[in-house]
Amino acid sequence: MKPLLLVAFGRTISAAPLGRHEDEVEVRRIPALPTPESLAAERRPAVIALDRALLQSVAGARESVERLAAVAAIVGIGYAGEQEPNEDFPADLLTSFIAGDAPAGTVVTQLRGAFRHAMSLYAERTIREQEDRRSQELTELTRVGVALSHERDLNILLEMILSQARRITNSDAGSLYLAEREEDGGPPKRLRFKLSQNYSLPNLPFSEYTVEVNHSSLSGYVGATAQPLVIADVYLLPEDVTYKHGRSFDERFGYRTKSMLVLPMRTHKDEIVGVLQLINRKTHADTMLTNESVVEREVQPYDQRSVELVNALASQAAVAIENSQLYQDIEALFEGFVKAAVGAIESRDPTTSGHSGRVATLTEGLAVAVDRGGPGKYRSVRFSAAQLRELRYASLLHDFGKVGVREQVLVKQKKLYPWDLDIIRHRFAYLLQGSDLQFERERANYLLQHGDKSYAEAVARLNEIRRTRREELQRFLDHIVRANEPTVMPEGSFEELTDINHRTYMDFDGVERPLLRDEELRFLMIRKGNLDDEERRQIESHVTHTYKFLEQIPWTRELKSIPDIAWGHHEKLNGRGYPRRIGEGEINVQTRMMTISDIFDALTATDRPYKRAVPYERALDILNMEAREGMIDADLLSAFVEARVFESVVPITSRDRVTPRAVIV
Repeated sequence: MKPLLLVAFGRTISAAPLGRHEDEVEVRRIPALPTPESLAAERRPAVIALDRALLQSVAGARESVERLAAVAAIVGIGYAGEQEPNEDFPADLLTSFIAGDAPAGTVVTQLRGAFRHAMSLYAERTIREQEDRRSQELTELTRVGVALSHERDLNILLEMILSQARRITNSDAGSLYLAEREEDGGPPKRLRFKLSQNYSLPNLPFSEYTVEVNHSSLSGYVGATAQPLVIADVYLLPEDVTYKHGRSFDERFGYRTKSMLVLPMRTHKDEIVGVLQLINRKTHADTMLTNESVVEREVQPYDQRSVELVNALASQAAVAIENSQLYQDIEALFEGFVKAAVGAIESRDPTTSGHSGRVATLTEGLAVAVDRGGPGKYRSVRFSAAQLRELRYASLLHDFGKVGVREQVLVKQKKLYPWDLDIIRHRFAYLLQGSDLQFERERANYLLQHGDKSYAEAVARLNEIRRTRREELQRFLDHIVRANEPTVMPEGSFEELTDINHRTYMDFDGVERPLLRDEELRFLMIRKGNLDDEERRQIESHVTHTYKFLEQIPWTRELKSIPDIAWGHHEKLNGRGYPRRIGEGEINVQTRMMTISDIFDALTATDRPYKRAVPYERALDILNMEAREGMIDADLLSAFVEARVFESVVPITSRDRVTPRAVIV
């Protein structure tokens, strides 16, 4: 780095050396004053021999010299015999002043003093630039650290780490390895190649593989020793090192790997979570390393500052990766809890097995359809990944409160409980047997009273009476069994049941009793479903049980709405739902979507023995009817139908695939 002396054209400077040798200073002739920016760009100490010709070369000479004095030493050159600057010189900005006819020794002495001042200016400027650069680097590292701490998606996080490490070091390429955690908690035995970036070869194929944590490879060595490797040229590794670098990648893709920095990513507990590998530090970040000559010209070794910066970034990255993995562990733990909770529900009511999962699939699918640009008032509604996760968990847990419902009500399949129907069957079996006994008794009495006179005709008549009685009893029993089947929609006439209820019989004790008891008649006359009012209230209480259970869980901010979303899945927009009978203004969009999904699956599920599954077209018709009646959201139902969300749980063959009728309100 030669110091620079700027002298006006036509002025002679003594040939006496300004340094120890004549060529230690570059003397440059200039026609006019340079700009401070151009002089600072020289990045070396500079002295300006300022005479009146240079002063007159620019307008506003005072301002120009004042700015130049911040980056260079200025020596005034006066007229012959002029020992001090006149008023036309900016004397306060000069390092020294020399008469135009000063002896050579005086000139050299003054210029040497000026160069010492120029050196101090250069050193001060360099230190200030370094401080500014350090400040910018610290600011950038802080910004990167904040960004890393906020990112939970591991894949995005790894992309950020490698991109930022390459950016702050001008690295052309890089790779990132993650340590595979051992089940016993011991140190990792393998590193998994998770990510690769290459500025010069942006479309490289990628596939994961593992590397043993040992001393045979660069990344394995760093993973094993936790010590960084700074290599000027990987083709020139010392013979005594254990690690090797293969050239197969370079040969395959026409690349030249040269300088390399390999660093461990360690947590505050000194545990290695991965290895960061940077390749080919460049002088200019946007240069493509297209051939060997470009590599030789552009690629430089990683300096100590690069190591310090990447080491700081690697520490932040390790903590961020550890937090991301911990978050994934918590997510997996919570996912396991949710699955266990759903399993507990389904173990109490096996007939609804899979319902919660299907509702979650349908609801999440509907949310995605709305997010893509829903119809009507939902056109601008969007759902983040966190909101979709919240909605999924709320859907999976929406029926958890069934654990608080009496099991006999929860698993009830018909209108009558099995033991009640058994009693009725035994009653009719008793009456059928009684008709046989009556037949035998009357036949014996006839023989005693009349002998065998017209016996055949009498037996035929008695047998006809018995047949008629048995057929009537069987018809009554068949009707009761049919009436015991629940229906999806209100239907049925109960006149014959009432008639049976009015019939009587004599029990073992000779007490007259109704053929169908009032309590039995009440259950059989349920017009829709299989539950009476009291049982329905018990079933409906599961929603409140769900809310009370979910409300006790200390949810994170992202999941805090789960209790409210699940609480309202049986509410209706017209206020006729349960348990709170709230109206449209109080039901959020997530709950409205879950309601549609819950109804659809309840109608189409094939695993409920207390009702017949309806075809999906019929289920959509029923939902359409409820939308017309103001019970469910018509816009969301339109999205459900148009996006064919239902196909995610209902297998539709090409033969069955038809376009469902549009929602009409």
